[in-house]
Amino acid sequence: MASILIVEDERSISDLIAINLKMTGHDCEQAFCGKDAVSYAQDRTFDLMLLDIMLPDIDGFGVLERMRGVPTIFLTAKHEISDKVRGFTLGADDYITKPFEITELLMRVQAVLRRTKKLEQSYESGEMVVKFDAKKVFLRGEPVDLTLQEFTLLQILIENRNVAMSRQRLLCEAWGIDFMGESRTVDVHVQKIRKKLDLEDRIKTVFKVGYRYED
Repeated sequence: MASILIVEDERSISDLIAINLKMTGHDCEQAFCGKDAVSYAQDRTFDLMLLDIMLPDIDGFGVLERMRGVPTIFLTAKHEISDKVRGFTLGADDYITKPFEITELLMRVQAVLRRTKKLEQSYESGEMVVKFDAKKVFLRGEPVDLTLQEFTLLQILIENRNVAMSRQRLLCEAWGIDFMGESRTVDVHVQKIRKKLDLEDRIKTVFKVGYRYED
């Protein structure tokens, strides 16, 4: 679980982001202006900040200048290359333009947390224990033999738990953007994971979309 600060002045967007991040197991704080964001950061440490640029007082660039060291994803309607360059120059880790798909945002969040090593190192549910750092899985105390590809797919589903993941998104994340396989590849690997770990009731098929790991 990561501690994430959402700095967004549109409450509906902020609430949407917060709900989805909490569903995947993260702890969220919401700030609706730049001053509040800076104030919150004085009282606690955040693993990641989602930051709008156009805020009612201090703009996003000003906030980032005051909060250097916090991994940051800009989430903004400003599409200009000059704004992106400025954001990355100030130290932003990623830059997403609105409108955005919530699934893509969640994947970008996971990618930054993975790079900054702020993701959970293990996951326990029922009789299953997953050690992400060691790439090992135990069921009822016994090790389960997963291929590296099966483990990678399981990790992505767990890290994005309670979120419907399309087959194409899973292909991109688990096999790499250059993987030219068909979506049937995902289906085959999911079936193997379900069988090996007794996850038939956890990894749900989402009709015409893909899969969702329920927790």
